[in-house]
Amino acid sequence: MYKVLKNEYVGEDMYLMEVEGSFKGEMGQFYMLRAWDNYPLLSRPISIHDISDNSISFLYKVFGEGTKILSKLKPEDTIKLEGPYGNGYEKVEGKVALVGGGIGVAPLYLVAKNIENCDAYLGFRNEPILIDKYEEVCNEVKVAVGNTFVTDIIDINKYDYILTCGPTPMMEKLVKMVEGTNTKVMVSLENHMACGVGACLVCTCKTKFGNKKTCKDGPVFRGEDVIFNG
Repeated sequence: MYKVLKNEYVGEDMYLMEVEGSFKGEMGQFYMLRAWDNYPLLSRPISIHDISDNSISFLYKVFGEGTKILSKLKPEDTIKLEGPYGNGYEKVEGKVALVGGGIGVAPLYLVAKNIENCDAYLGFRNEPILIDKYEEVCNEVKVAVGNTFVTDIIDINKYDYILTCGPTPMMEKLVKMVEGTNTKVMVSLENHMACGVGACLVCTCKTKFGNKKTCKDGPVFRGEDVIFNG
């Protein structure tokens, strides 16, 4: 069990939690979080937002019973963490765009801290959150709110790589936008996960190379390899 240092509401039904301890983790990986005994049955997979020598941070959105319990944790409360799990983003070189939609912005902060020469394009339903944090680690930060889609404000021809996480339609559109160009897309899928280690097959996704386990083979895949429909 680990101690919660802070757990603050930041907007858009999202909370930023910092947990004390020495943890491992690479950009795009996730942990399984649990702060209850028997119900809900499953732990919750949450991507790493940031990591330091003495703590790890998670940006998460309240969706159901599990994340609702997490949102009620206070400093000094304890939480169980298991991980890190999954294969994250490659450390690419060149001009890089980070594209996040909603809670998909969560893993991109750690990515920005580890990749030079990157811009961020962040989309939100009602209000932008934590923009100042992303401005500290990105060259430029551009924001889309409400009816403006984040895919409408990016010029993909400016970038060698697009690293993205968010709603499936957003990521699918980005993959289609780069067809016929030299720009490569890496997508972080948000399939439902139960075990985090590839045993239960709940998170299976379809790729050009057959079915893959999102939690173990991913969650990050090359965009051109993912079959979004079918």
